[in-house]
Amino acid sequence: MIWIGEGNLGSLVPQDEALVSVLDHGFTVGDGVFETLKVVNGQPFALGRHLQRLDRSASLLGLAAPEHGVLRSAVSEVIYANSERITGPARLRITVTGGIAPLGSDRGDALPTIAVAMMSSTKWPDTTCIATVPWTRNERSAIAGAKTTSYAENVVALEYAHSHGASEAIFANTKGRLCEGTGSNIFVVVNGVALTPPLESGCLAGITRELVLEWTEAREADLDLNTLNTADEVFLTSSTRDVHPVTRVDSRELPVGAVTEAIRDTFRLLSSENIDP
Repeated sequence: MIWIGEGNLGSLVPQDEALVSVLDHGFTVGDGVFETLKVVNGQPFALGRHLQRLDRSASLLGLAAPEHGVLRSAVSEVIYANSERITGPARLRITVTGGIAPLGSDRGDALPTIAVAMMSSTKWPDTTCIATVPWTRNERSAIAGAKTTSYAENVVALEYAHSHGASEAIFANTKGRLCEGTGSNIFVVVNGVALTPPLESGCLAGITRELVLEWTEAREADLDLNTLNTADEVFLTSSTRDVHPVTRVDSRELPVGAVTEAIRDTFRLLSSENIDP
């Protein structure tokens, strides 16, 4: 079952009835924002933080964000309606688009389209590999820092990474500074300290990234892309990966180190104690 609505009104419908117009601005030009979060034991993790980020993304695009109460209710309905079909770990996605609009960049006057959907989640392997890509993130983009449905750039980059035996692609920004993955934030360990690019690099303000910075001694730092060639440890963070150790960067092999393991263990413990930190 999927929750579909316009503005602040909507309802649950079967998947084959969850229809969105081909004239929806999210479909025609990618004018939309979204959040993906994990569902653990029938509960959404860090929903409050995800809704706050959805608001920020919508504001950057000039979209009207739905009321949090409406979205919380929709999330609860979707989880409950799918509880018998999806019994293990799951991912849930909230999408808000510009609604029906002309076939161009101009918006219409329709209410935003809202969709809340859920599906089973496949557990990531214990470690992963990443590949740097020959394209950049634009830290001065009008939508820098927004989690938008305009993901074609990520699709191309991820295909490149897969063709190089990696599960994630890593971008530098236009200044050659380390930025982010297609759907993850990146941390490097240098001299025993975990470091991640600042938001000014153009990276997304990841929820797991945010929690790692709050719960551990990790900190932000402006990093050259070449840091990946010298860092002692590397790991990714995302809502589906949590803290995910990296054992290969391009052709460079590296271990799962003590700092990464400690941060991973801390995240597992504290996230298990509070479902909405």
